[in-house]
Amino acid sequence: MNPAATTAPGHAEVPPDQPATDRNGHIDTGTPTADIDELWREYVRSPNRALRDRLVLHYAPLVKYVAGRVGTGLPTHIDTGDLIGSGVFGLVDAIEKFDPDRGWKFETYAMQRIRGAILDDLRSQDWVPRVVRSRAREVERALERLGARLHRTPTDVELADELGYTVSELRDLYGQLRLTSVVALEELIGAGRESGSLVDALPDDDAIDPVSVLVDRDNRRQLADAIAQLAERDRIVVSLYYFESLTLAEIGKVLGVTESRVSQLHTRAVLRLRAKLTEQAGV
Repeated sequence: MNPAATTAPGHAEVPPDQPATDRNGHIDTGTPTADIDELWREYVRSPNRALRDRLVLHYAPLVKYVAGRVGTGLPTHIDTGDLIGSGVFGLVDAIEKFDPDRGWKFETYAMQRIRGAILDDLRSQDWVPRVVRSRAREVERALERLGARLHRTPTDVELADELGYTVSELRDLYGQLRLTSVVALEELIGAGRESGSLVDALPDDDAIDPVSVLVDRDNRRQLADAIAQLAERDRIVVSLYYFESLTLAEIGKVLGVTESRVSQLHTRAVLRLRAKLTEQAGV
């Protein structure tokens, strides 16, 4: 069986410029940190649109950065400007829900909210072709079967054999399935559940229910366990891309492989994580 098909064109892999930060890791737009701290205090004391908009302007570079990272690898018909527009809603949401007294770093919190808003918008557009979704699910089911039989993560050779592909055809398929993996890690905590994402798994600002806290911890533990079971290179790709914010091109330099190969490793890792979490959820 040959799954080869033309891979949808994507945005060029151009590393987006990270926002400049001060020595404490806070975004640096030239405004003294003391002034931003005072702006936050004013906003917390008396939330209003004028103060909120000043905070939005200060943190706007975060939106551009996150939109650039999410947009890398997306089909060319997905406009980066639209991603930025969605991200602004995420930034506003972050500002309105953020509580400085909880000791969180706003930039980290906001970037997750911004990313979540962008991905929610992408999901609502249902821009991944149905045939690609079907193939992704086919691979996930094969991974589940092999995992149950082998009690370990299968190799590409074993997976290709299970699917009736050659290894070359399987890696071509990874290229097609990259479309499904762009937003996939955000959805992994919700694999087999009604909803859920990495953003949803953040401690809720108003949550006081200890059961909810335990569920969040369990979700994170399951994801950590699934990542730990990945092959070494897959673990490195997931860690560097999602937690260290490196681009695929930068990861390729670290691993000494091409950007295309990193893309394949990323897709493979996400598919394996999804299959593992679905299995854990009993689906």
